[in-house]
Amino acid sequence: MSEVTIKIAGMSCGGCVRNVTGVLQALPGVERAEVSLEAGEAKVAFDPAKVSVENLCQAVDDAGFEAASA
Repeated sequence: MSEVTIKIAGMSCGGCVRNVTGVLQALPGVERAEVSLEAGEAKVAFDPAKVSVENLCQAVDDAGFEAASA
């Protein structure tokens, strides 16, 4: 397992956090996604053989937010 911190812009409420968490956890290979509204980031534990950091960021972008790996 690998872990990455992804900076996320555009989250403004708990609903945004639930949305981003759901999007990330739905990806194959994601074991855990901890999204923080206050920090504006997500800490994601994932299997790099199944999903890439680029895939994680793209999923967040597709959900309407701006993601960048830290």
